[in-house]
Amino acid sequence: MSSADARIRRSDPAPIFAALGDGTRLSLLAKLSDGETRSIAGLSADTRLTRQAITKHLRVLENAGLVSSTRSGRETRFTFRPDAIVEVKSYLDHVSIQWDNALSRLRAFVER
Repeated sequence: MSSADARIRRSDPAPIFAALGDGTRLSLLAKLSDGETRSIAGLSADTRLTRQAITKHLRVLENAGLVSSTRSGRETRFTFRPDAIVEVKSYLDHVSIQWDNALSRLRAFVER
């Protein structure tokens, strides 16, 4: 097993995919992807969602490692963590190579 295989097996991408599978969470990540930290009030400003709903979505993103939070007084600010996306991309690249190899073997078998 290569070191890339070991790294991929150590981390479970499922929580990240689950977190990215919701349109509201994707829009929150889009707002945070510019690198600025934002408060819950700032993130809920242009939406119909309550601050409580935004908070629940942010907790899912945080548990998946896609955002981090820092508390300053009464305010919690959230920041995008791109390293989680890089990890998922690495996983998808690995799976893509496996599929390419499997399809190449199938093609070679069929063409015999």
